[in-house]
Amino acid sequence: MSGHSKWNNIKRKKEKTDAQKAKVFTKIGREISVAVREGGPDPANNGKLRDLIAKAKASNVPNDNIDRIIKKAAGEGDKNTYMDMVYEGYGPCGVAVIVEALTDNKNRTAGDLRHYFDKCGGNLGQTGCVSYLFSEKGIIVIDNEDEKYTEDQLMEDCMDAGAEDFEINGEVVEVTASSDPNEFRAVREALEAKGYSFVEADIQKVPSTYTKIDDVEMQEKMQKLLDMLDDNVDVQNVFHNWEEPEEE
Repeated sequence: MSGHSKWNNIKRKKEKTDAQKAKVFTKIGREISVAVREGGPDPANNGKLRDLIAKAKASNVPNDNIDRIIKKAAGEGDKNTYMDMVYEGYGPCGVAVIVEALTDNKNRTAGDLRHYFDKCGGNLGQTGCVSYLFSEKGIIVIDNEDEKYTEDQLMEDCMDAGAEDFEINGEVVEVTASSDPNEFRAVREALEAKGYSFVEADIQKVPSTYTKIDDVEMQEKMQKLLDMLDDNVDVQNVFHNWEEPEEE
């Protein structure tokens, strides 16, 4: 769930272990539960739920799991009340980090996050300390490992769908769209209708500048911070401006 989509990040997502997948399922399940409570269980009438179902499918959550979560939330089976929280801070070497959480205990979550940042040589900051370095964009990542999509086809389909831009990046295609939820949804659904399947499709915070870490020890600390955040079940998304080193 971390960062702006670069190929290294996407590859790690595709290679997640079963244990990591279970955590992803739990996190998306929490988001779906909140969406059902706020807008009802019918995705035809609940655009946010429709977005989350697409996100769940991109993360390979089985349809049975999705249906079960929706039915449970609609039937008041899950009594927890979750709050949306956004935390900002600095990782090693001043890397800007934004953490989006969905928690039933904000004191616990804030304490956990403060511990992670401190342990990895960073610090949790005040609201607004790094968010000015990011802008919101709709990001859709299409798997093109077998290179079945040509640049001409992608250009035509993305323009037809109303996307702002696209970039072929290794084995994936990254499509940029508006951050407006309705406009983003229209682009995603138009590409879906053309037969595209997604590695991810979400509104993300994209950094305007990136921070490089040359020191290997600091790189390891930054990666440890991202791993700890990713492992926390309350954390939904992590965005950062670390220019990660290319894999050999």
